[in-house]
Amino acid sequence: MASSALDFPWTSSIIESFDQSFDIHIEEGNSSETLNISDNTKSLVHYNTNVPKPPPPPPSKYCPKTNIGLANSSCVPKETKDIWDKLFKQGYGADLHIISEDGLIIAAHQSILSVASPVLENYLKQSKVKNGIRYIKIPGVPYGALYAFIRFIYSSCYEEEEIKKYILHLLVLSHSYGVPSLKRFCENLLENGWLTKENVIDVLQLARNCDAPRLAMVSLRMVLKDFKSISSTEGWKVMKRANPLLEQELLESVVEADSRKQERLKKIEEKKVYLQLHEAMEALLHICRDGCRTIGPRDKVLKGSHVSCSFQACKGLETLIRHFSACKTRVPGGCVHCKRMWQLLKLHSRMCDDPDYCKVPLCR
Repeated sequence: MASSALDFPWTSSIIESFDQSFDIHIEEGNSSETLNISDNTKSLVHYNTNVPKPPPPPPSKYCPKTNIGLANSSCVPKETKDIWDKLFKQGYGADLHIISEDGLIIAAHQSILSVASPVLENYLKQSKVKNGIRYIKIPGVPYGALYAFIRFIYSSCYEEEEIKKYILHLLVLSHSYGVPSLKRFCENLLENGWLTKENVIDVLQLARNCDAPRLAMVSLRMVLKDFKSISSTEGWKVMKRANPLLEQELLESVVEADSRKQERLKKIEEKKVYLQLHEAMEALLHICRDGCRTIGPRDKVLKGSHVSCSFQACKGLETLIRHFSACKTRVPGGCVHCKRMWQLLKLHSRMCDDPDYCKVPLCR
């Protein structure tokens, strides 16, 4: 008999089926085992002390033929995977029948599934035995998804078309039944190219329910980046009906992201204005102190035409100075160009450190 904690119905829309939190919590240890190899070789005596020490050996990418220190290592060749895949497909010596939602049966081995998944192990202990065969039913899962799930447990083999079609089902199955290798595999595929505008909302909700924070973050970034297109998809409409709180959260995130973007653009624009003002002040000091092309200080005679100046604002500032010297409308608010020149002179007078010797007009 199926456990109530494992029966989660799936409707036609994937996301409406996973809007509730799972009751299964599996504490997993670190599946990756570190390999510590002690180097007991004696240090060699070098007559030339300038000879550098050799670099450490590169990590081995293959299985060594003879090495007692690598007893915990493993190397699974393709032939071995093919054997396990063949064992699953032919069902040789199978003592377990898994019934899908469609009523189809998948033959399997109780011992293999029990070792691969502690959740399935407890589930199998509660199952019924008939004529030496145990029967369990996993409802809410299409036959194709269940077949790909059990096959991956046996040999880690899969068909790309099946994985792409049932990847959301496999993500939930791997999380619910405690198969971390398949879960990491699904997350990696979704994070690296399999996220689309049509499925990103579903993936976001499943990632939160299946304890996949990185995948949830990647999905959220995609929603914020292309909110206009994603908000018009069918997945968004289903989420809006089934989970209005998530919709409100996403809308607030979009508003916040837009505010941050506007703030960044504002700071960039302010920095650009400050930079232009700095260049103008440097060019003004350069013209009044050193002289440039046709304008220079009163105590210095310019010799002929000068080459182009390194100050980018110099040419425009020279034009502004010539206009300022000849303009007849220099009244407050009268001439816009003269007003800019007055602002530059006023700002320089406030910032100048040596007004007694400064050659900029009106600095004193």
